[in-house]
Amino acid sequence: MESGFPILSALVFGPVAGAVALAFVPAAQVRLQRALALAATLAVFLVSLALWPGFVLRGGFQFEERLAWIPALGAEYHLGVDGLSLLLVLLTTLLGPVVVLFSMEHVRVRERAYYATLLMLQAGLTGVFVALDFVLFYVFWEAMLIPMFLLIGIWGGPRRIYASVKFFLYTLAGSLLMLAAAIAVYWHHGARTGIYTFDLVQLAQFSYPPQLQFWAFLGFFAAFAVKVPLVPLHTWLPDAHVEAPTAGSVVLAGVLLKMGTYGLMRFSLPLFPDASRQLAPFVLSLAVIGIIYGAVLALAQDDLKKLIAYSSISHLGFVVAGIFSFDPRGEAGAVLQMIGHGLITGALFLCVGMIYERTHQRSIPKLGGLAHRLPVYATILAFFALASLGLPGLAGFVGEFLILIGVFAASPAFAVGVAVGIVLGAAYLLWMLQRVIFGVLPEQYAGLGDLTARELLALAPLVVLTIWIGVAPRPFLAVIESAVPALLARGW
Repeated sequence: MESGFPILSALVFGPVAGAVALAFVPAAQVRLQRALALAATLAVFLVSLALWPGFVLRGGFQFEERLAWIPALGAEYHLGVDGLSLLLVLLTTLLGPVVVLFSMEHVRVRERAYYATLLMLQAGLTGVFVALDFVLFYVFWEAMLIPMFLLIGIWGGPRRIYASVKFFLYTLAGSLLMLAAAIAVYWHHGARTGIYTFDLVQLAQFSYPPQLQFWAFLGFFAAFAVKVPLVPLHTWLPDAHVEAPTAGSVVLAGVLLKMGTYGLMRFSLPLFPDASRQLAPFVLSLAVIGIIYGAVLALAQDDLKKLIAYSSISHLGFVVAGIFSFDPRGEAGAVLQMIGHGLITGALFLCVGMIYERTHQRSIPKLGGLAHRLPVYATILAFFALASLGLPGLAGFVGEFLILIGVFAASPAFAVGVAVGIVLGAAYLLWMLQRVIFGVLPEQYAGLGDLTARELLALAPLVVLTIWIGVAPRPFLAVIESAVPALLARGW
């Protein structure tokens, strides 16, 4: 740790401390529970901002923390960030206070447990992005499942139990295959070098035989493809989104799905470079299928939340395509698209939650004309929809453009599929806007009120960052590009 202060540990365990503190707040003191949850997430976000000025634009990990943990296994408490993980950590800590602000306005059931669950979820997600030891990574990867399972299962919609169990089983099945692959890599590395370690940096500096690379790649890919999710392992996502509470959908789309694409870049490319390139056409095919399939299904949706859920399948396909283009521009675009998608789609789910709380309606045909009564809401919904379809000047454009260039350099045929997805994205988003905010306002919604100050405050940082990344992406790309050459060269 460069400064002597364990900043990454503070980011991981700060939310845990907040959750523990909530347990001592009496159930009747709801305002104190909300204030404590907001204070904990804001404090963690402010601490995370110190990473930005302290980050040096060079390869390798920074802010490292290393402690002995399980010496008999060669497992350590090893944390660190590079240009790949830094922005994802900041995105995670930013969405914490955003979802708490929204929830303070709308959640009224079991609030103490609800905020504690949100805080524990943030801790697990942050841990995934900073862990550099596989055992530690796996602990955070699995620990994240529990709070998300509870969020959907307790505060979700009518089919919440079905959706939460499906999410849990899909993710767990893929995780077990990843664990088996990691153990195989661990034993092979130990047998050849005499060093039994789960340290990712050391493991990535060793060349594994082609057969082991192939099967280990598939083991890791199973876990990451479920989390992205790639077609045909995507069916848990629409159910989870539709049944999850709004905050759960925001975190799910904004951060949790990025665990899959992050894992592909952090583990698959550097550990199994030969298998990654060998299987790149297969993965690119799945990515392009997901881009088009997700967009077509989004085009067919009448449920506003389902439309955005299927759009996530399409947009994460863009990210996977950029990763497996093996082009520096495509790789940088993939990471920037992760960040842009987290901001934009998280905001879209907030917009869905805000209108649902007012109308108890998500059916697109039963909405309409909202611009007449909710002009501020309609403006923000249109802003983020245009950002999602890749309007130049907003965050969605830069990542998609770089991905398209990278994929074209790798394969013009796959680039055509990516371009088709972009066109379809414009179609379903513009059609959604036409039906939701224009036209005639239904009579029962004539008394709707526009966004509150608290709701605007929750959306404000997402608006600012969406414009900033779209207009001036260079600071973000500089951070990302500091890590890309090392990823493509296998090792750090």
